[in-house]
Amino acid sequence: MKIALLGAGHIGQTIARLLHGCGDYAVTVIDKNPRYLAALAAEGIATAEVDSADPAALAAQLRGKDAVLNALPYQLAITAATLARECGCHYFDLTEDVAATKAIKELAQGARTAFMPQCGLAPGFIGIVAHHLARQFDEVRDVQMRVGALPAFPTNQLKYNLTWSVDGLVNEYCHPCEAIHGGEFISALPLEGLEHFSLDGTEYEAFNTSGGLGTLCETWAGKVRNLDYKTVRYPGHRNLMKFLLDDLALAGDQELLKDIMRKSMPATMQDVVLVFVTVSGMKNGVLLQEVFARKIFADRDAAAPLSAIQITTAAGICAALDLFREGKLPQSGFVRQEEVALPDFLANRFGMAYQQSRQVESIA
Repeated sequence: MKIALLGAGHIGQTIARLLHGCGDYAVTVIDKNPRYLAALAAEGIATAEVDSADPAALAAQLRGKDAVLNALPYQLAITAATLARECGCHYFDLTEDVAATKAIKELAQGARTAFMPQCGLAPGFIGIVAHHLARQFDEVRDVQMRVGALPAFPTNQLKYNLTWSVDGLVNEYCHPCEAIHGGEFISALPLEGLEHFSLDGTEYEAFNTSGGLGTLCETWAGKVRNLDYKTVRYPGHRNLMKFLLDDLALAGDQELLKDIMRKSMPATMQDVVLVFVTVSGMKNGVLLQEVFARKIFADRDAAAPLSAIQITTAAGICAALDLFREGKLPQSGFVRQEEVALPDFLANRFGMAYQQSRQVESIA
């Protein structure tokens, strides 16, 4: 299967190595940064230096490919999906942006190829888990989805290091958040809905952020009382972000905020990803709750270290592509994350990255 992989950043490089290493995909990595491409080319992976802002040049690279995997910033998702349709390619991406996903859904109408956005961690794997648990109930009451990509050793006041895209981080902190409350669809404010909990003896907080639940609100409309998604951080992070975004009005100058964060907040490869979902409802006449919880840690292999967010995000999109290739997903039109069967995902050679993580037995 011929794959055009857009983006050779941290996540893109991980995707490229996974797909190239398995032997079932002929991958061409497309990026404008020659330094990133050189590292992959040295490993025998095909590359093409193309500016993603040049649609004609990008389209020339997509023609003849079976599928496009988009690991570029969310702002480029609609352009990439549009070109994929024009070139007759299947399309997969990692976007958390709600507007981009809706536009891609429109593009997918009547398409002969498949369009599957949101194939990462959240949105992505978290929605697969939530849908799987919810389907086991006769009547679903509450679905709570919580995900955090956190530094293992926080040292600054924000108790945060850059573990993934600054663009994606700021985007999810600044846009309205879809949810279902009391059986009704609502648009909640980002950074609100603050809650605290402990996991394995460590204290955390969680609050509303945009995009993490993917298309679940639409899928479960009229069938659930409450459904929401919140991002997990260490206590105190949310208040400082509200100070930056609201009191200092940086929500209105997001480029300045991103520049400040890139210059002052070091990235880290030593991170941990928390994933947990709780679903409550009626089953055989009894009110029950089911919980799925995982901790995924960074791989500190000296030769090829991987952060936890690299592992989980790359696993999501590679498993989606693999399951699609095996005919376990719809082959055309818009494909939702919840159409992935959780057992299939966890049994997949890429998805088992989540299965091999440490299961957490209880949440307080």
